[in-house]
Amino acid sequence: MSQSTDLIQSAQRTIRLELEAIQDLLQRINGDFVRACELILASKGRVVVVGMGKSGHVGHKIAATLASTGTTAFFVHPAEASHGDMGMITRDDVVLALSNSGSTTEIVTLLPLIKRLGITLISMTGNPESPLAKAAEVNLDARVAQEACPLNLAPTSSTTVSLVLGDALAIALLEARGFTAEDFAFSHPGGALGRRLLLKVENVMHAGASLPRVNRGTSLRDALLEMTQKGLGMTVVTEDDGRLAGVFTDGDLRRTLDRSIDVRLTIIDDVMTAHGKTARADMLAAEALKIMEDHKISSLVVIDNNDQPVGALNMHDLLRAGVM
Repeated sequence: MSQSTDLIQSAQRTIRLELEAIQDLLQRINGDFVRACELILASKGRVVVVGMGKSGHVGHKIAATLASTGTTAFFVHPAEASHGDMGMITRDDVVLALSNSGSTTEIVTLLPLIKRLGITLISMTGNPESPLAKAAEVNLDARVAQEACPLNLAPTSSTTVSLVLGDALAIALLEARGFTAEDFAFSHPGGALGRRLLLKVENVMHAGASLPRVNRGTSLRDALLEMTQKGLGMTVVTEDDGRLAGVFTDGDLRRTLDRSIDVRLTIIDDVMTAHGKTARADMLAAEALKIMEDHKISSLVVIDNNDQPVGALNMHDLLRAGVM
């Protein structure tokens, strides 16, 4: 029991120290941070992130976050940069160098070349008086009072602060660029997020011969046969000129049966939902899903600019497509 208590207290102490380090960081989001953003926004090139050790791991994540939020970025290992990879960096780029001490040998070695090429340098260090911070156009102050490690040695609070500072930089740039959800999806086309944000109604709707359709005046019996044959749990009802008159769904059928209506003598006009909620083919599938959720319905008619039905979709279509 004593060991369990010690483990919990150790974990809580770590979290508390890292929270305090992040809280202290808030006071240092100032003109230097603004300047760093301005330099990146003004750049015609990429953001090249460099860092050694744990700072390198954090740098990899910062580069990935920047790249997925509208700021072209990649990571270069500083030791490899000294052996050829420096050729990956151009004069138009911005170098974001991470080093808690600000005196990491592999990074300091690159400073003369960065300066000679006239490459913009932003540093993220825990020591504003370090060689790296002094060489940079602007330094992002990532200092911490102490590491969460009880020996004050293992990078813990410092790496957390650097990671948070990198996130803050990426999101500030995202908002400054007016980066949209659709832009984000283009960076994530393979996952569920990409499907949710890029897939359009036209990609999942049933169209042509697959669209259940009857005209005004059709008997309810024939309309039910059309619904059964097409298997969507609904049918579109159209005017003589092809415009949407209404929709009849499984829900409408249940309500109709509750009224003890004779399906052989009733025409669809008397039991359909007039017009109903609709979607457009070029609408995002996620928008169609929201319409269904907001109105507590399970299907939508897709119409064109002339209010003529061109397709239909239901919740099952969106579920199969990975939109929900």
